[in-house]
Amino acid sequence: MKENLNKMFNPLKEYWGSRSKKQKTFTISGLLLLLLLVIFTTYFFTRDNLVPLYSNLQPSETGAIKENLDSKGITSVISDGGTTISVPEDSVDTLKVQLASEGIPESGSIDYSFFSENASFGMTDNEFDVLKLDALQTEISNLIKGIDGINEADVVITLPEESVFVSDQGGEATASIVLNTKAGYNFSENQIKGLYTLVSKSVPNLPTDNIVITNQNFEYFDLNSSNNSATDTFTSQNNVKKQIERDIQRQVQTMLGTLMGQDKVVVSVTADIDFTQENREENLVTPVDEENMAGIAVSAQNITETYAGENAADAAGVVQAEEGTDTTTYNAETGAGTGNGDYEKTESTVNSEVNRIKKQIVESPYKVRDLGIQVMVEPPTADDPTSLSQESIDDIQNILSTIVRTSIDKTSTDGEELTEDQINNKIAVSVQKFNGKSATQQAAATTSIPWWVYAVGGVLLAVIILLIFLFMRARKKKQAEEVEEIIQPVPSVADVNTEQETEGTIRKKQLEKMAKEKPEEFAKLLRTWITED
Repeated sequence: MKENLNKMFNPLKEYWGSRSKKQKTFTISGLLLLLLLVIFTTYFFTRDNLVPLYSNLQPSETGAIKENLDSKGITSVISDGGTTISVPEDSVDTLKVQLASEGIPESGSIDYSFFSENASFGMTDNEFDVLKLDALQTEISNLIKGIDGINEADVVITLPEESVFVSDQGGEATASIVLNTKAGYNFSENQIKGLYTLVSKSVPNLPTDNIVITNQNFEYFDLNSSNNSATDTFTSQNNVKKQIERDIQRQVQTMLGTLMGQDKVVVSVTADIDFTQENREENLVTPVDEENMAGIAVSAQNITETYAGENAADAAGVVQAEEGTDTTTYNAETGAGTGNGDYEKTESTVNSEVNRIKKQIVESPYKVRDLGIQVMVEPPTADDPTSLSQESIDDIQNILSTIVRTSIDKTSTDGEELTEDQINNKIAVSVQKFNGKSATQQAAATTSIPWWVYAVGGVLLAVIILLIFLFMRARKKKQAEEVEEIIQPVPSVADVNTEQETEGTIRKKQLEKMAKEKPEEFAKLLRTWITED
């Protein structure tokens, strides 16, 4: 065994001893880098990506879940002060189903399912009332927790005592609620009214005046607050303004980031929004034929009267003005209204229909009245502003001009197109070196691996492979030389002192051969000779 190990390691020792100090250093460094690369690759590809399984838990619930997961051998991490427990991402859905089937997490509160599960157990009226009240509080708490923006809700209800006299009026219930709301979440007036109504309708004889709702910061939610409406209006308008600015900023950042590089562009957008909303009704009457200002003829009447003879003037009478086209021709001799004559009267009446348009118009709740875009661009060579060509700057300004022209509402400019000078006043492009990066850019810079790391890793891997190849080649060459030395024929040398074989020498060789090949028989032969002597 030792000889085999020596045969295996001796070539390595000889090869290592024949290397120079520089080669040894280079080889050791390459092997260490390869080992580190294997370690990091194994770590990043085999580590578990932990995601939250449950959040906003009570410490007792977190402990029960942690104990259950440890008994199953599942990796888990507790965070957020013991309110959140995280598990490997590929096990989240399976664990939720398993834990739910086991009744975990169990909050320890009593709901209406308690009565169906423990209907066979007897209890007094007082015990039943206590459990019923606790179940009612739990159910209301669960309802409130389902509202967006609320993490937890603690509900305490006080019910009036029932009177033994029928004539006595029943008392009113009261409710105190403490909400654990999400950070920065603002409740609208309608949400607060809905919360009061929900609690009031869930408990018999509970008016809204007997309900008190606060959050974990002791902020009181007043149902009759007159400031809620104004606050909600400001909040909604401010959210709309921020959303418009954010959308335009994201659009510009994406386009210019693709053109220049994400870490080479910083965009800021400011918008002036008009929240004036107009509701109006228009009743319009327009001709069908606008060129001739005429409508569609619905009905027509033509009347023609003629008379010839004496007293024509008396027959004609007095011409009256009538609707439509009236043409009257009267001829008579001069005199006192007597004599021969004739007259002709033509009357034409046409009833026309026009366009009657009724419009109910509701204007948009907001319009972009003005828009400003500020862009900072870092040139390709940070210290050389001239490395960014004027043509690229013009392209950026053209992109921003198009966005400004299409985003501003036309009614804000009286229907007129913005001039180039007006658009240029709303755009600012600055080309300079970035001396500081934003938090998002720094995070992206730290998380992204530079290209030169991959290049150095590839070179080191190629060098390691080359060293392994040369080592194996040298080892095979040395083994081949050793085999050649072993199998090389030994030249025959004529024996000068060649002796003549005799019977004794022949017998001696036979004994030597027997001693080597059959030592037991040789030993028996010797014992036989000794006993004979």
